[in-house]
Amino acid sequence: MPGSDSEDDIDDVEFDNDAEEDIEQEIFDAIEAGAEDATDGEVVCHPSPPLPRTRSLSPPPPRRSQLLPSVLYPRSYTVEAICALPHPVPTHSLASTPCMTHLVTGSEDGYIRDYDIFTAVNGKVFLTAPQRHHAGVVEGSLKAGQIRSWWENPETPTTSADAGRSPVHSLAIHSEALWGLSGTNTGQINLFTVRHEPGRLFHPMQGHRGPVSALSLQHDERGFFSAGWDGLALQWDLDTGQIARRFVAHGAQLAALAVRPLSSDYPNIPPQFSQVKNAPNVSASIEHGRLGRPSHSNSGEDPSGVPTGRHTLPLEARAPADADTHSEADSLFGDEPDAEGQPDDSLDAAPSAPSQLSVPSAGPAPAPLPATLVVPGPKPSPVPAPAPKNAPQILDASSYATFSQDIIMTAAIDGQVVLWDCRAPSSTGYGVGRLWMSEKTPPWCLSACWSPNGSQIYAGRRNGTVDVWDVRQLGRSGPADVPRLLKTLRNPPSSRMVSCVVAFPDGRHIACACSDNIRLWNAAEAGEVDAKGRMQFKIIPGHHGGMVSQMLVDPSARFLVSASGNRGWHGEATRTVFVHDIKPNI
Repeated sequence: MPGSDSEDDIDDVEFDNDAEEDIEQEIFDAIEAGAEDATDGEVVCHPSPPLPRTRSLSPPPPRRSQLLPSVLYPRSYTVEAICALPHPVPTHSLASTPCMTHLVTGSEDGYIRDYDIFTAVNGKVFLTAPQRHHAGVVEGSLKAGQIRSWWENPETPTTSADAGRSPVHSLAIHSEALWGLSGTNTGQINLFTVRHEPGRLFHPMQGHRGPVSALSLQHDERGFFSAGWDGLALQWDLDTGQIARRFVAHGAQLAALAVRPLSSDYPNIPPQFSQVKNAPNVSASIEHGRLGRPSHSNSGEDPSGVPTGRHTLPLEARAPADADTHSEADSLFGDEPDAEGQPDDSLDAAPSAPSQLSVPSAGPAPAPLPATLVVPGPKPSPVPAPAPKNAPQILDASSYATFSQDIIMTAAIDGQVVLWDCRAPSSTGYGVGRLWMSEKTPPWCLSACWSPNGSQIYAGRRNGTVDVWDVRQLGRSGPADVPRLLKTLRNPPSSRMVSCVVAFPDGRHIACACSDNIRLWNAAEAGEVDAKGRMQFKIIPGHHGGMVSQMLVDPSARFLVSASGNRGWHGEATRTVFVHDIKPNI
């Protein structure tokens, strides 16, 4: 009967409600029993304050520490192009994660492209005939690139379809490819996502009044630095998206900006590959050089007893000690020849220093010199280049001794290379200094970089040379004690200007790009007396007749990536990005 069915349903509902009420009553009785036990014992338990949360180590630093080459210090490298990424227009900028999982390129057409390098080099897809013609590859077979995604680089905060695209002159990417940064012609810096929702504009940042030419991340990746054609270098806080500090020099267009690497990122260089020769306490000197910054003690020595080179004693008081004891400064820079086997013109030899050459005693005595023969005196001191208007003072011993570990380097289009202390107050003239240059040094410096251990600086010049400074030691290359100009690497005159310089992880080799080719230099041995007569560099073919805008080498020294573009200045481009395979020669 229908009536009986409805009555059964009502009974079931009542039974379920009774069961729920019984469970709730049991829970309530248990809470009351616990409260009575606490009252009987006269012990009241107050909730303890929450403990501070300890954050575990972020994955990127441990992963980066494992990215080391299979051979730390090879004798040389063999670099060959294995993959080509044709672009419709010149490519001005490159950026990649340390593991090379993501490689992003920025081009003249305002597009950013994300490539999968491992899929490309391990695959079996080769360049087609039109692509080979476009890339200028005549001989050999190169593999084609594998693109993941691409997106626009808007020049204004507006994300509508009418918003224009800006050429990408600078790029930076997070170590885990969570986000990236791109510069525009209007001075805007775009923060976008890479791994998830590629290309979504997250936040635009306004600060420059012209094209943004360089971007560099801080070590903790919670901020970054930018350089522009307006002559400003800015430090940004990514937590707030605002400018944290301004670095104002003399107004020249900035072409390069780089954060000084951490000295602990790479193992110690062995003695057989060091530039320290015939010097006592070699191992201590190498360790001192690797650390990059000596301890500022009153005695001018580090705990191992090696002179730090940062003491402020007068030059007259230090010259006899340097000549007699063959200190680290002498062994590193005293008789250092340049790339052509001749001593650097910027080094002043002390008149009282004893000769390092051993003259054989056998044979007839030499004839006496004629009375009219005049023995030339010591070489005159080099003349410094005139300082630009409102330029910082030359970095000397007293000012550099106050610098912290947090240093950035900027290179201007007029050739000036300036070091900034990021922890110094923003007052003018404090925590800043430019490197000394000779009057023969031409302007137009488009690229400069640090060595991997932060001890040396390489700057490319318009006359086809690369200047090598060492910021660990102070020399007598200028009017005061300044970071020493070790040598000048000279490319053939037909190579014309150096448009890009990149350092290899071993700290001894560099690649410099000119208009004709890319050359691999052993900067540590170039110009050495025992290397005279040997080939000073190797040719890395690829961009024939095209200006190289940017190169990068991954921390494990597996790939060298080079792009061709003029970065908004002048020059022809090959419209191709080449991926080179690096093989160490033991």
